[in-house]
Formats: sequence, C-alpha cells, structure tokens
Amino acid sequence: MTNDATAASGHDRWLYLFVAWIIAVAASLAALFIGEVVGQAPCSLCWHQRAFMFPLAVLLAVASFRGDTGIWRYGLPLAAIGMAIAAFHSLLYAGLIPEGIQPCSQGPSCASADMTILGMLPLPYLSLAAFAAIAIALIGSRTKAAS
Repeated sequence: MTNDATAASGHDRWLYLFVAWIIAVAASLAALFIGEVVGQAPCSLCWHQRAFMFPLAVLLAVASFRGDTGIWRYGLPLAAIGMAIAAFHSLLYAGLIPEGIQPCSQGPSCASADMTILGMLPLPYLSLAAFAAIAIALIGSRTKAAS
C-alpha cells in the first residue's frame, strides 16, 4: 500500500469517528434541550439512555481530536448497550411490550404520547437511530478502506 493510500485510509477512518462524535453531541444537546428548555421531564429509560450517550459525546470528542480510531473498543460497547435500552424503550412505546413489564412506576411514563418532539417524532425511535448510527460509524472507523 502506498503512503497516499495509507493516508486516505486513515482520513476515512477519522471521518467515521468524527461523524460518530457529531451524532453523539447532537443527541446529547437535543436531550438537554428537551429536558431543560422545553421542560419535558425524562422517563427512567431516557435517563438510562443519557447515561450512555453523554459519555460517548466526551470520549468521541477526545478521540476525534487525537485521531484515536482505537476508541471503537470502548465506544462500541457503550453504543451497543445504549442501543439495547433504546430498542426496549421503542418496543415499549410501540405497545409491543406488555404494560406489566413497564419499568416506569414513578415519574413520567416511558410509553406516553408526550414522548415525541415536534408532535410527531417519537424520542425512543430517535434515540435508537442515534445509537445505531454511532455504532455503524464506529465500526466504519475500525475497518480499512478498500484499496
């Protein structure tokens, strides 16, 4: 592989990492906006998802600025766990999980119709999409570009 091809491969890997960071920052800022500006209290599953998204934003920022594409080893498990929680939340919101299993005994309901933004975009689905996109970008950051 020539130096030009190696440089291009490194740049492509960094770009995936940078995209993962942008998604994590956007999702974190959106969660803060919804909670602090709009005033919508997060349900318990939203809190759990935040516990995985917020550290991703910080870790991916450091990795992006350092060019550390090895961050996938730490970031991918965080994204996968967050994605699993978001998938459960999405199934609960969609009504596919029986009401007796719902983890929301106190505070806002995890399956409430209030779990939307702009009146039509369900927050659990947006969270699932963000975690999935971050996971895909992290996987892309660890694979070498085709030569």
